[in-house]
Amino acid sequence: MKQPLCGIIPPLVTPLLDNETLDVRSLERLINHLIAGGVHGLFILGTTGEEQSLSYNVRQQMIRETCRINGNRLPVLVCITDTSLVESIRLANIAAECGASGLVSAPPYYFATGQPELAQFYEELVPQLPLPVFLYNMPSHVKVNFAPATVARLAQMPQVVGLKDSSANAVYFQSVMYAVRQSGRKDFAMLCGPEEITGECVLMGGNGGVNGGANMFPELYVAMYNAAVKANIPEMRRLQQYIMQISSSIYCIGQHGSSYLKGLKCACSLLGVIDNDFVASPFYKFNQPERDKVQRALDALPIHDGILDIF
Repeated sequence: MKQPLCGIIPPLVTPLLDNETLDVRSLERLINHLIAGGVHGLFILGTTGEEQSLSYNVRQQMIRETCRINGNRLPVLVCITDTSLVESIRLANIAAECGASGLVSAPPYYFATGQPELAQFYEELVPQLPLPVFLYNMPSHVKVNFAPATVARLAQMPQVVGLKDSSANAVYFQSVMYAVRQSGRKDFAMLCGPEEITGECVLMGGNGGVNGGANMFPELYVAMYNAAVKANIPEMRRLQQYIMQISSSIYCIGQHGSSYLKGLKCACSLLGVIDNDFVASPFYKFNQPERDKVQRALDALPIHDGILDIF
């Protein structure tokens, strides 16, 4: 895997037929759709991939099938977040056996760890992993924020190669990037989760984005990344309007924290990227009234033959 990893690395939705059955046909279509759209890597079993709602059998199948379908065309990152260190290592070993390029790990959840405990956890975990590791900052879901000093400490381990930050806090993103680079680590990848601020983060020195919307329209997010790398502000502003239109319409249907996931999966099914929008328990896919709202949101975009016609 080239270091630092740069570009748009979509967090794949996990296509499902039911709670225990991966939709392999849809997964193949999704991966080929993303590769055709020019993305720079694939990230599976993250928040968008519903990892914590999936059985270990489905997680393992998702790893195996993704790596098989990808066929070494792009780097594959596998999320191994778990409350059990042993289960994280087990998933990591399967990822390595299947040819994945790297791992992603958010802090263990339930009892919130203090920063010294968090650092010690990763100093124990990382040496037992067979692949490079990206730290995953997702404080809204795991109740713990990686302090910039903690990231800088962990970045002294060569095997820790980057941070995926989903805090949606641009000041925090800059603070971590500054702390790591001040510590002497120059090849540490800084990846932004929220697509609404990815362009800004790349413009200010970040390496790319892990943007859920790329499941639908990979070309849009790749173009936004390319414009940011070139500091083409007028093009960034033009593309940002579409990104915000998607964010403010498709992701905000419904009244619960799961609305982003339900909206994204529903839109992918309506676009034909996946066959259906089954969401793993304890959540459920949208009913027809919400599905109609997603369709209206898509109809408001310049889409022709499933492609966003913005170029």
